[in-house]
Amino acid sequence: MLLSRWLMGITVLLTCSLPASAANVILIIGDGMDDQQITMARNYLKGPQGRLLMDSLPLRAAVQVLTVDEQDPDLPLYVAESAGSGTAMATGVVTSRSRISTRPKTDEILPTILELAQQAQMRTGVVSTASITDATPAVFMSHINARTCENPDKMLSDRGDCSRYKKANGGRGSIAEQIAESKMDIVLGGGRDHFAVVAETISESVMALAVQSGFTVIIDKAQLQASSGGRVLGLFAPEHLPVQLQGTDGRVAEKPSTSFLNSLHWALGEVTLPSPIRCEDNPEFKDTPSLGLMTRRAIDHLAVPDGPGFVLIIESASIDKQSHVRDACGSIGELRQLEEALAASLDFASTSPETLILVTADHGQAAQIVPNGSLFSGIGVPVFTPGSLVRLQMPYGGIMAVNYATNDFFAEEHTGTTVPLYSNRVDVALPSFMTQPDVFHVIHRFLELKPQNTNF
Repeated sequence: MLLSRWLMGITVLLTCSLPASAANVILIIGDGMDDQQITMARNYLKGPQGRLLMDSLPLRAAVQVLTVDEQDPDLPLYVAESAGSGTAMATGVVTSRSRISTRPKTDEILPTILELAQQAQMRTGVVSTASITDATPAVFMSHINARTCENPDKMLSDRGDCSRYKKANGGRGSIAEQIAESKMDIVLGGGRDHFAVVAETISESVMALAVQSGFTVIIDKAQLQASSGGRVLGLFAPEHLPVQLQGTDGRVAEKPSTSFLNSLHWALGEVTLPSPIRCEDNPEFKDTPSLGLMTRRAIDHLAVPDGPGFVLIIESASIDKQSHVRDACGSIGELRQLEEALAASLDFASTSPETLILVTADHGQAAQIVPNGSLFSGIGVPVFTPGSLVRLQMPYGGIMAVNYATNDFFAEEHTGTTVPLYSNRVDVALPSFMTQPDVFHVIHRFLELKPQNTNF
């Protein structure tokens, strides 16, 4: 009895003397990744009875996307875009469209979760398949009134006047300049052209400004694989990174073709649907660092032994961007990249149990899985979608038809649906239904960060 008590005491003593593992957060954002996009990818990549990796995560919730009117912040808008919705997750504050971590109307600077983590001496990183100056990565690293102000040459345009943010006017500068002078440990993605522009305060480029600030700049896959230690800025494309997949011969969704009689009356004539396509490798992607590789290298940089923990933001950007151009294969390939990033994150979490992984989206996007031929075709009239249609020949058999019909313009638009959230942790207080600011607050509580402080 005495021996057992002695051994128990020794065990307790040893346990108490062990240092607690640092807490880490990995937030993975699929831009435009609603349930339609997830189902499209699942059907194509795994089959209708298959499972994606995110499906294996033990917790799933629904997230309400929020944005408000610029002139009347009490007036809700029901369809968001990435800057406003990203800001809600990055800062916990609902803002208006196009704003980058600033409050509507008042223009107040809103501290981001990465800046608060930096105040706590934590390490921080951002990885994206978009330009790192694009809306979603930008909201975590910069503050400005319009998402279009990506570099010093873009501070004034018909899509946004950011002149008061120019350094000459006492501001923080363009998005690229703010990233270059940030306290980030690692930033990987596209956007090299935005850093080639001459910076406002020096006679050299924004890239040179980043080097002056302590970044090592890398521009290709080999340099990424060889990188070790220090602060790293990876710029792997002039703008957004190429996507992994494309449709046969580059085809995207097309309008059904109608006969002359059908143009006279909807119940007359014939309609020909677009011929089926397959998804194939995009040759432009060949030498591009994958999102999975960028994620693994970012974690390698951030996960310092006995370090203070880290927060890593990962964006799979072109689920959204390819939906805008009605390219289902591009969106599917991009979601496959998100899965690769999730695999890398879960591998790390398996040996670092104090890691919270959240997978969510910033907003919904155009794309509906519809019948391959209308269910009303049996009544003898040519019923068809008024939108654009792509018919995918599926690896697991059959054809999956995807419809794009938010408008009749050159680019589809977002939708106002809720988006999913997945997590690897069931012990973290995550309600089954939440809003995007709640994502910020969940991370803030998990990391036990101090109250928001604008002096950063």
